[in-house]
Amino acid sequence: MFLNTYIVDVLLNILKGAKITLLVFGLTLLSSIPLGMLGSILKRVNFRPFKALKGNKFFKFISNFNPLRFILDIYTWVIRGTPLLLQLFFVLYGIPIIFKISFDRFSAALITFIINYSAYFIEIFRGGMDSISKGQFEACKVLSFTRSQMYLYVILPQTFKKTLPTIANEAINLIKDTALMASIAIADLLMIAKEEVNHSFRFEAYFVAAIVYLFLTYFIVFVFKKIEKKYNFYN
Repeated sequence: MFLNTYIVDVLLNILKGAKITLLVFGLTLLSSIPLGMLGSILKRVNFRPFKALKGNKFFKFISNFNPLRFILDIYTWVIRGTPLLLQLFFVLYGIPIIFKISFDRFSAALITFIINYSAYFIEIFRGGMDSISKGQFEACKVLSFTRSQMYLYVILPQTFKKTLPTIANEAINLIKDTALMASIAIADLLMIAKEEVNHSFRFEAYFVAAIVYLFLTYFIVFVFKKIEKKYNFYN
């Protein structure tokens, strides 16, 4: 009876932390997916400020240089090549020292997750767009679609459909990565479980936390399967 009461109390406390976990998860996903789409489109834009230059190999290189794509390539390379935990520490502790801009812990965590996952989604959507046949781009030009119409009505829906399984995997990774917030003392799901263990010297709280994480990931998979069914008309 005591065990059941303890488990219920632990579960209720952990669910309070799950609110923070879900808030960061939802805001990150809602922000990083549109930013990823925008970034993947910008990487395809032929912005070449020196394209009129002619001459030797150096000027030929300069004329083909796309600064916008270069900046996005550097951004995705740095973000995907460094640990998320290191990025979290940099935003919380490094930026206030270097740029004199400080964030509270929740804002620092949210900004870090959005920056990190946007970089991954840029490459995911870029790959999805590259898999679309060039004939569809050409057909849009023949039909006099504007660039915004082409992406909004033709390219982006197909890209989203093609990348749905990968987006679902990233969503599952995100719900697990939110556990890193415990490293900066944010009272998320894992942090509450850890405090329960430290307080009672019993490990059941970790098992309860694991079950909650499993339930959340199952719900994410369920939602994305429903979305995939909705997009079946592209098959």
